[in-house]
Amino acid sequence: MKIQMTKNSRLIQYAAFVFMAAALSACSLPKRPALEISSWMVAPERTGTPYKPRTDLWLKMGAASAAPPFDGKSLVYRMGDQRYEKDFYNTYSALPNEMVSNATRQWLNNAQIFSMTVGQGNSFFPYYILQTSIEEFYGDYRVRPEAVVTIEFFLTATDPQKRNPVIGKNRYTKRVTLKDNTPEALVLGQQLALAQILKEYEAVLYKYAGNLPPPLGQ
Repeated sequence: MKIQMTKNSRLIQYAAFVFMAAALSACSLPKRPALEISSWMVAPERTGTPYKPRTDLWLKMGAASAAPPFDGKSLVYRMGDQRYEKDFYNTYSALPNEMVSNATRQWLNNAQIFSMTVGQGNSFFPYYILQTSIEEFYGDYRVRPEAVVTIEFFLTATDPQKRNPVIGKNRYTKRVTLKDNTPEALVLGQQLALAQILKEYEAVLYKYAGNLPPPLGQ
């Protein structure tokens, strides 16, 4: 009986030693850093002299859409002709359609083409509506790193009597060469591409504003 108890004691002591050694070893292992998710915002700002207003009416931002796979928050990389990848660790602070709509509204307000440009959530009854559609919004890495942005604008008049309420439909594509293949470079490139598009579109919108159909009921 004494021999059996001695063997059991040794087994218990050995098990305890192994457990303590494993615990100490685990505590001493270096901790791996948690994967960080970075958030980015595309928000170009208009600078320079505003236009001389051509109308005292106001414009309302309408529906803004984005085609898949550019309709999510993840940055999108084009790695082949048919191959796109989403970066779930680098995301936009807002959905691309929301970013573009807000940037367009602020840009046009600074341009002062209309008396004001209001957001979609505004309750004012709109005479004229500007809708945006994002057709491309990605980084192209097939040959050299480029930011690619394609946007279509639809300017319409609110008048149920008109068979064709569309005043103007304009589509723009810009490609900006990136300094490297980092997410930051891509976001800066997309911001520059969007600024180039808005700069061109404001000149077209200014021409439209000089020849608008009469507001509803006038």
